[in-house]
Amino acid sequence: MHAEDEIGEFSYDERSGRGPSRWGDLRANWFLCKNGTMQSPIALRDLKAQLTLEGLQTNYQPSAATLVNVELEWVGGGGTLLINGTQFVLQQCHWHSPSEHTISGKRFPLEIHMVHSAAGKIAVIGMLYWFGKSPDPFLEMFTNSIRNISRRPGAKRDVGIVDPNQININGGEYYRYMGSLTTPPCNESVIWTVIRKGPTVTLEQVQLLRDAVYDKSNARPLQPLNSRTVQLYVPREN
Repeated sequence: MHAEDEIGEFSYDERSGRGPSRWGDLRANWFLCKNGTMQSPIALRDLKAQLTLEGLQTNYQPSAATLVNVELEWVGGGGTLLINGTQFVLQQCHWHSPSEHTISGKRFPLEIHMVHSAAGKIAVIGMLYWFGKSPDPFLEMFTNSIRNISRRPGAKRDVGIVDPNQININGGEYYRYMGSLTTPPCNESVIWTVIRKGPTVTLEQVQLLRDAVYDKSNARPLQPLNSRTVQLYVPREN
């Protein structure tokens, strides 16, 4: 989610001629945005999900980080996520408003994406925020920094040591499926983990992020599920 995306090579505004329906035409290596069969985001529904019993296995570590527009990047990585024996290193997180994924037809005000990589492979954890009276503590830590570099494409700010554990993703239900990046080049074979219920966020926090991308939506439209399987993790009751 870079502010320069709105004024650069692609846009979320269909009227610009560079909107989501045209991404696959803008560059030859973006063809998957138009022709891919495992694209993200998707509509998630409980009745179509298969149960799985694998909880999230993370080992996040505090690390120096920088803020580039509204993308938080960990210098040297922020710890690991273990999936099927592979350790994926946390590289960055960013926000989309409104949410890109929906659950049972509901779209949420905000979605965070935590992007991990391992030898060319990508795993993304998405978490959906609900509107509430209490602000999200993690996002609140960067309010002043985001405001100071808002609408300044490429602006970078050192935000010191940031602990990814403060995003507080563990313990709840989540969906898992194979998908893609939600921005060009829309590469596929991305392992998606979408946490069903995240923290609350205030209207002011959502507006702060929208201001940073010129007061616009930066959510890609829903993509066809096709023949993919969606798994649902539900914690066991003691």
